[in-house]
Amino acid sequence: MAYSGALGAIYTPEKTLFKIWAPTARSIQLIVYDGYYGRVKAEYSMINQGAVFQIELAGDQHQTTYRYRLDFKDGSQKETIDPYARACTVNGRRSVVVDSNRTNPEGWSKRMPAFPIDDAVIIYEVNVRDLTIQRESGITDRGKYLGLAQANTRNPEGDSTGLDYLSELGVTHLEFLPLFDFDSVDETFEQPNEYNWGYDPYNYNIPEGSYATDPYDPIVRIKELKQMIHAIHQKGMRVIMDVVYNHVYQVENHPLQLTVPHYFFRYDQSGQLTNGSGVGNDTASERLMMQKYIVDSVEYWAKEFHIDGFRFDLMGLHDFSTMEAVRNTLDAIDPSIFILGEGWDMASPIPADQKANLNNAFKMPRIAQFNDGIREAIKGNDFNPEARGFINGAWYMEEPLVNNFLARYDSEKFNNPMQVIQYCEAHDNYTLHDRLMMADPYHLPEIIIKKQQLGLALVILAQGIPFIHAGQEFLRSKQGVRDSYNRPDTINQIDWTLMTQHRKTVEFVKGLIQLRKEEPLLRQTSYETLHRSTEVIQASDQIMAVRYAGKTYDLLLMFNGGEEYAHFNVPLGNYTMLVYDGVVDNEEKEYLNQIKSINLLPYSTTVIKRLKKRT
Repeated sequence: MAYSGALGAIYTPEKTLFKIWAPTARSIQLIVYDGYYGRVKAEYSMINQGAVFQIELAGDQHQTTYRYRLDFKDGSQKETIDPYARACTVNGRRSVVVDSNRTNPEGWSKRMPAFPIDDAVIIYEVNVRDLTIQRESGITDRGKYLGLAQANTRNPEGDSTGLDYLSELGVTHLEFLPLFDFDSVDETFEQPNEYNWGYDPYNYNIPEGSYATDPYDPIVRIKELKQMIHAIHQKGMRVIMDVVYNHVYQVENHPLQLTVPHYFFRYDQSGQLTNGSGVGNDTASERLMMQKYIVDSVEYWAKEFHIDGFRFDLMGLHDFSTMEAVRNTLDAIDPSIFILGEGWDMASPIPADQKANLNNAFKMPRIAQFNDGIREAIKGNDFNPEARGFINGAWYMEEPLVNNFLARYDSEKFNNPMQVIQYCEAHDNYTLHDRLMMADPYHLPEIIIKKQQLGLALVILAQGIPFIHAGQEFLRSKQGVRDSYNRPDTINQIDWTLMTQHRKTVEFVKGLIQLRKEEPLLRQTSYETLHRSTEVIQASDQIMAVRYAGKTYDLLLMFNGGEEYAHFNVPLGNYTMLVYDGVVDNEEKEYLNQIKSINLLPYSTTVIKRLKKRT
């Protein structure tokens, strides 16, 4: 019943071959429309090749609009879009044949060169609309793909915003919340009445239309997304796409269900859809054709849109063999394509030893997973706004913090530190600033800023892969809302005036990113070398301090989570100051001669370097 060949509308200038996998169908009609939105122009009976139905239409079928009508052996009839469609009309209700060469913007050519394996990866999580919608951003195409392709944008104070700002910040990878066509926003409104991040897939292989300047034209959304990606690549940054293959918005209306009912989704023993995702359904990645669908989809995005990485939403609902197939497929395109995912232990019928979750991370050595441990140690449990962590007054967090800071180096779950995503804030969390304000609403603003800086430093300087949520570096607030997936722009938009207001913290983060890029001891790639080079000096009394031993120098990192100064002893020697009092000195201009102690400021990060004596 399974099929390994190409599916969808397979275009050439001379002909287009339509192929759909539907083993339970008795017959299928290809319905062709007059233009994008006209009436039915023609219907064609597709040829049954066993599990696959197909038909060939001669001539150049670019922009041909179509749907399928399926008659099943039980007498039922369904009409659907093509689950493999690569272009669609507004709101995704009709599929469209596309010549991908005619969707390429000016300057579009090949993929970026492979990302160097030893270079620092710093991920920055963004949403197209959130990042570009505020009027003060100075962006022309606000809320659109083109908004992030626009250079030279400024806020009212004259500071860079949008694409230029991200480039200046120094991050290497932009991770975008869903870019595929989702079902919860009506694209027919120039300014949609609904707001949604898009974790409700409809057309998996087509860009979302509400981010396009003309969602009615199927070509525009494709071309403008490519323009955005090209502009980001021209700035030297890469694009990670958040993909949501674990569930769909509405099963009963989704093309996967309409073409092969009850195959692509999981059901319990009573015949009800399983709900490990929490949104009413789970796809069945363990079934061959669902696995093929996922693999075909990421391959298409990587090849056609030059996507540089994929973040798998609720990856723990998939089986690890599917993730392994994804990794192998992407390796054939570019081994540096980054894969990360949410490896939570989700409820599903998949045997425990086959789930793509944290417990089986060692089976997926080149797939990274989010480390909740460091988030909880830094700021407390994210589900409880009253919980505290190292940076806001919790005691006995030092040992969990240092183990997670060192990429869980005492754990046997991971093969290497590069599998560990280090973060303390993400899109569906409380922002760090909001959590700090909830815990201590009467603290002076300067104290909140110091705590924020400490939390950022713990993430950026940690072993593993640092992950920053957009605006975290200038104290972004979502007005106390945690999972703001369907809240309006007033809650979710990036406030670009805060970037100017908190310029010192932004510069601090820029400096930390540059330090990480320049200092290989901060991004070790094996646990063997990490164990050999690392000494935990202290993990108690609200102090965490570690020493990394290099060949010619040592690095000492000291973090004070307390509200008092701390007198900290260091080995006698000559040092240079790299980080102190919210300032990063990558030029090592400040020398500390023959010191044996240093004062750690409250809520602070201190990094010093000691040259070893030559023997």
